[in-house]
Amino acid sequence: MKRRSLIIFLTCIACCALVASFLPKAVSTDGLRQGDIIFQVSRSGQSTAIQLATHSKYSHVGMLMRQDNRWYVYEAERGVELTDLQEWIARDPQHHYVIKRLKQNDLLTPAAIAKLKNEGRKFLGRPYDPYFRWSDDEMYCSELVWKTYKNALGVEVGKLRKLKDFDLTSPTVKRQLALRYGDKVPLDSTVVSPADVFDSPILCLVKTE
Repeated sequence: MKRRSLIIFLTCIACCALVASFLPKAVSTDGLRQGDIIFQVSRSGQSTAIQLATHSKYSHVGMLMRQDNRWYVYEAERGVELTDLQEWIARDPQHHYVIKRLKQNDLLTPAAIAKLKNEGRKFLGRPYDPYFRWSDDEMYCSELVWKTYKNALGVEVGKLRKLKDFDLTSPTVKRQLALRYGDKVPLDSTVVSPADVFDSPILCLVKTE
């Protein structure tokens, strides 16, 4: 009987350990600041095409905001919304993310954070833009972060490009473009990618996990 109880006990421990291995580890929020810009590898169907076209690992970006003592990511994914930070990070099976911040720390004053929040509220609820148009009616992730910073602080976190400036030669990229635009790809449309934000020279690395 004792042996059976021991086997059951050990089995329970093993099961708990297995379940725990699949749960995201608690996210440390030490050192985070509102307005920090967070990057990850998206699991969307277009993620690989974005990576190939921009020559970057990162295909999704958002901005950190604190509300009611909880951390959120202000993002455009299904639409413009606030997503719990833990939930946002857990989208990546590896729970990998990178956080960057303005090098000029004195720009992120309490008044500046309030401006970022107020500007962000204007876009909340806007639909996601799968066509990457430079319009405020619908938004995609890097456009949202770029315009929020530009409108609130007059700061450009990333270089604006034309769609034709990206590497569109991959079959995967061509397939995504054909699905979106057919044979009328808007090569001269203005675009800012997650990679452009990531590579912005006015940002510095804060944290990588």
